[in-house]
Amino acid sequence: MSDDTPWEPEPIVLPITDELDLHHFRPKECGPVVRDWLPEARDAGFTRVRIIHGKGIGNIRRTVHKELDRHPLVARYELAGQGHGGWGATLVWLKESSEANDQPGNSEGE
Repeated sequence: MSDDTPWEPEPIVLPITDELDLHHFRPKECGPVVRDWLPEARDAGFTRVRIIHGKGIGNIRRTVHKELDRHPLVARYELAGQGHGGWGATLVWLKESSEANDQPGNSEGE
């Protein structure tokens, strides 16, 4: 690295699971993280995933739900029930590959 090049941290590659915990991200990063994670989760074979956004005052939940409303892979979503995070998490059902290619984003939510 030369003295002229600003230092940038190396990206951390994490395994894709059926759960995304947004507590590790700054609020302004949450929308893009959700947007980029959904296709990776579906490609990993998950048809239902859980996004943990926390309870707080609801700003991150609203950001997540806006992303889900317009994401073409989302079939539907709802707040998680008791035992799955309650209103601090959202369950998301993903479309099959052929459904996502045939239809524009069409989801329902809270």
